[in-house]
Amino acid sequence: MLHLPIYLDNNATTPMDLRVLESMLPFFTKHFGNAASHSHTFGWEAEAAVAYAREQVANLINAEPNEIVFTSGATESDNLALKGVFEMYASKGNHIITVATEHKAVLDSCAHLEKLGADVTYLDVNKEGIIDLKELERAIKPETILIAIMYANNETGVIQPVKEIGKIAKKHGILFFSDATQAVGKIPVNVTEDGIDLMSFSAHKIYGPKGTGALYVRRKNPRVRLTAQIDGGGHEKNMRSGTLNVPGIVGFGKACELCKIEMQKDADRLKILRDKLESALLKFKNVSVNGNIRQRLPNVSNMSFQKMNSAEMMSKLSKNIALSSGSACTSATLSPSFVLKAMGLSDEMALASLRFGLGRFTTEEEIDYCIGQIINLIDGY
Repeated sequence: MLHLPIYLDNNATTPMDLRVLESMLPFFTKHFGNAASHSHTFGWEAEAAVAYAREQVANLINAEPNEIVFTSGATESDNLALKGVFEMYASKGNHIITVATEHKAVLDSCAHLEKLGADVTYLDVNKEGIIDLKELERAIKPETILIAIMYANNETGVIQPVKEIGKIAKKHGILFFSDATQAVGKIPVNVTEDGIDLMSFSAHKIYGPKGTGALYVRRKNPRVRLTAQIDGGGHEKNMRSGTLNVPGIVGFGKACELCKIEMQKDADRLKILRDKLESALLKFKNVSVNGNIRQRLPNVSNMSFQKMNSAEMMSKLSKNIALSSGSACTSATLSPSFVLKAMGLSDEMALASLRFGLGRFTTEEEIDYCIGQIINLIDGY
C-alpha cells in the first residue's frame, strides 16, 4: 500500500535505518560514558564501542582504523582537510587545485584560504560534468600541495575519474583529497586503489545519524599530517579535539557495516527504479537528463523540464513528493544551480531542473506514483 508523502531527496539526507537506531540506543542511557574517561568501566565501554565503530567505518573504504578521524560531519571534514593541509604544508607551497562544481563546503573553504594567501585553481567541467585530466595536469605547479576533487556530485551524481586523478597526484607528489559524501556507501570506494590521501564522508547520507562524519587521513605512503582546526584535549590523534559523540559514532559504524553488506543489492535495485523513472519521463521531448548517464551514482537523476519551472513544479508536488531542484532559493530570489551552469546549461534550463534522489526504502510503487504526478504536470503546461 502506498504511503504519502514520498521521500525522493535522499541526496540531502537519508532516513535512519532502524537497525542503526537499535545499535545506538544503549549508548544514550546504559553505556553513557565519555570515551576519554580511562579510569572506570563506563569510559572503557565507550572507548571500546568507538574503537569497534572505527573498524566498521574503515572496513567500508579499505582503510586502517587509525586512519579514521571522527568529526561532526562532512562539512567539518572538508574544512579540516583543506585548512589543515594548507597550514601544515605551507613551507612546501600554497597552491590548491579544485573544481568549479564542488560542494560549497569545499568552495567556501578555498575562498577563505585565498584570503590567507592561497593560490586556488578552479577547473572547469565539460557538459557532462566531468573534468579534463589533461587540464588538471597542466594546472599543476611546483607550489601545488593539494588536489581537491569530489568523488560524485551531489546534484547530478556524476562520478569523476578518481583513480586517474589519484595517479596524477601520486606522480607529482601532491596530496589528493576527495569529498566522497555522496559516493561512500552507494558505490565501492577503495582509498588504496583510488590513490586517495584524504577523504570526507558523513553518516546521515548512508542511513545513519546526523551530526557524525569522518575524515580519512592516510598514515603511510605518504603519511599525511594536518594542523588541527579545533584545539582542546587532543582527541582523535590531536587532529580534532572534543568529547566524542559515542552514540552517533556507534550508529555511523553500524550504517557502514550495513552498506558493506547491502550496497550492491541496493545499487542494482535503485538503478532499475531510476532508469524506469527516466524512461517514462524522457518520452517527452522537453525532458533531458543532466550529466554523464554512464558515469554516475545508481540512485540519482537530475532532469531538466524545458519551458517549465522547477520551483513551481516542487510547489505543486510538495504535499505528496519530496524533491529538490538544481537551484537554491535565497531571500525569495530564485538562482540557477552553479553546478548546472558550470556544465553549460542556460539559466532557463538550470531553473527547470529537478533532482531525484532514490534510497534504500524507495519502492517501485512510489516511483510509479511520482511518474504519474510529473506527467500530469507536464500535460498541464
